[in-house]
Amino acid sequence: MRIPYEKLYDTMLGILLSREVAEDDAALLARIIADNSLDGVYTHGTNRFVRMVHNIEDGVVDKDAKATLTSSFGSMECWNGHFGIGPINAWRAMERACELAHANGIGLVALGYNNHWLRGSTYGLLAAGSGCIGICWSNTKPNMPVWGGVKPLVGNNPLIISTPRSDGAHFVFDAAMSQYSYGKLEEYRLKGERLPWPGGFDDEGRLTDDPAVIEANGRVLPIGFWKGSGLSLALDLVATALSDGASVSEVGRLKDERGLTQIMIAIDPARLHDRSTVDGIVDRILGEVSRQGEGIRYPGQRLHRTRQDNLANGVPVIDSIWQSILDLERPSS
Repeated sequence: MRIPYEKLYDTMLGILLSREVAEDDAALLARIIADNSLDGVYTHGTNRFVRMVHNIEDGVVDKDAKATLTSSFGSMECWNGHFGIGPINAWRAMERACELAHANGIGLVALGYNNHWLRGSTYGLLAAGSGCIGICWSNTKPNMPVWGGVKPLVGNNPLIISTPRSDGAHFVFDAAMSQYSYGKLEEYRLKGERLPWPGGFDDEGRLTDDPAVIEANGRVLPIGFWKGSGLSLALDLVATALSDGASVSEVGRLKDERGLTQIMIAIDPARLHDRSTVDGIVDRILGEVSRQGEGIRYPGQRLHRTRQDNLANGVPVIDSIWQSILDLERPSS
């Protein structure tokens, strides 16, 4: 089914307010989740909303906690998220990184003890919308084997790199260190579909395109095989060293998937070149990709078209997901 965007937003906002989430936080969180689905990233939009609400109810997410500054030096800051609402803390951390970048050319905020930030592209787009190059990543619980291993030991830590364009058609690369994120595995499973390419190993160690098998055993395939495994470790090491937060293995010892570590980096290219020069460089490089033929696109290119289609025709939501959201509504007293 398709749900009008504003109805989707209003429904989620009402549910969050009924759980006594602060009005400003509820409005921002509902907007982030609705926008994720508006852009076609349903796995980290409406599909995650019910879990987010249950995490608030169960205390896994402290709805009242606010991230605080713990240390700073120059254009670098370290924050503690205090197990608060992940997307809210992450949004404000990237906002601060952009403020530092506009003042100093570059800004970095290391955010420890936060919760799941949903879609990493949200913060890449936030940086690009501020005119900054954005680089950010998050660690996760142990959900991917080290290359050659069987037991999930490292995270499929998502990495995002964005580049601004004056017309708003920003370049956004967003990739987990696994061939498919767990959200994407869930999406294919709920649709009853196989993966387009093998995404992990079955219990006998053979490559498989069955999302349910991979979800069950946690043996996701790292991107680039051993290279993805190594990059996952590198991202976890840098994030933990900068934030003094929880590493992947330490997150794995906490209740649910909480206490994540995230890095937000913003770079203001206008400190080195004027906007037209940056636009010209980006247009030239991405134009070369687009001219390779129909169906070839760069990361983020489909986003604008998807957004316009969903605004005009409603946001696609799986029937069972929408019903589970409606089940959270509480009648007014």
